[in-house]
Amino acid sequence: MARVLVIGATGLIGSHVAAALDREGHEVTGVARHVGPAARRMPHIRWLPLDLAGAGIDDWHAHLAGVDAVVNCAGALQSGPADDVAGTHERGLAALVAACEAAGVRRLVHFSAMGVDRATPSDFSRTKLAGDRILMASRLDWVILRPSVVLGTSAYGASALIRGLAAPPLLPVMPDTAPLQPVALDDVVATVTFFVRPEVPARVAVELAGPDRLSFTGLVQLYRGWLGHAPAREFALPAWLADFLYRLGDLAGLLGWRPPVRSTARREIARGAVGDPSEWTRHTGIAPRPIPAMLNAHPASVQEGWFAGLYLLKPVVLVSLAVFWIGSGLASLGPGYAQGIGMMRQGGALAPLAVIGGGLADLLVGLGISIRRTAGPALVAGIAVALFYALAGTLLTPWLWLDPLAPLLKIAPVIALHLVALATLRER
Repeated sequence: MARVLVIGATGLIGSHVAAALDREGHEVTGVARHVGPAARRMPHIRWLPLDLAGAGIDDWHAHLAGVDAVVNCAGALQSGPADDVAGTHERGLAALVAACEAAGVRRLVHFSAMGVDRATPSDFSRTKLAGDRILMASRLDWVILRPSVVLGTSAYGASALIRGLAAPPLLPVMPDTAPLQPVALDDVVATVTFFVRPEVPARVAVELAGPDRLSFTGLVQLYRGWLGHAPAREFALPAWLADFLYRLGDLAGLLGWRPPVRSTARREIARGAVGDPSEWTRHTGIAPRPIPAMLNAHPASVQEGWFAGLYLLKPVVLVSLAVFWIGSGLASLGPGYAQGIGMMRQGGALAPLAVIGGGLADLLVGLGISIRRTAGPALVAGIAVALFYALAGTLLTPWLWLDPLAPLLKIAPVIALHLVALATLRER
């Protein structure tokens, strides 16, 4: 059995590749930026915290000794505080290739993207193609895999969005979307386990496309049936509203979130993801399964229904909480300041300090929830602040428990929303 380094081993494809290679008896090392949760889920695999985008040749040397094959599953849709597209797809790959050549690692299986050799409408596809060319110019036994949209029992990014859109009875149709040939995750994983073997063909680029050409809405309708729902009613989304949603996604990306609906996705779905799987089958003997067959083999569970239903509600909850805390803070420090002082009159000289302190705390919680890196701690802080308000209100203004607008009673559902946001915060 071989020693295999899997880069991007916490992602949708990478985690399943690492698990499959481990099942086959290979000695697997999983590489990712953050490995803590993955290392606890898969403790039988060796883990290495390393960021492909920032790693140089020297960073790889100690970890490539004795390695037989490298599988690169790392990728980024769009640059932002959490991702560097050129660093991941070009500079990081160039350093990895050079390090493999220096260490004597022969085989590198690399994930690119469907159609980048035909059209590059975004930084994502341009950098993917540049990375492909770097690998093709190397002395390695390279294999380039160019998958369409990958669908499986797990979901992330576009595959998660498809499930989320399958939950409501109304299905928006985005303008300028081209056909897809989605591919089953199990077939993709089987392809990797085939190509890591040293005796199989190398220096080949193959497209991983399923046998069926579907529209995006047709794919969502398939998932809706899988979830047990009647077909959704489709309606065309106006171009101005679609543009607003893409820009909103870009704004969320600047705050560190990774929504699948961003300007890069807009450009990429306009060119579609269709290809010819014949070379794939010729090299590997794998006949890609239709997506309906994949879905039929894994009946939807109640957990799948929960995920689909919560997927679109998650951003609604997070945005609502951020607006709630920021709005509360601005109101306390602005037009509601005098009223706040009046309500806290029993606090005496401490009333202004309490109102100002509370307003600043509200602002910080709301801004913290808005930013991906600080969202978790900010949600916990929001619960703590809400509980403090309940205690302070009970001591200083107990009559508010009987107020018709129920300002203190409403603290309970606010805390519940925080707990929902915390439970759904993790993306992979």
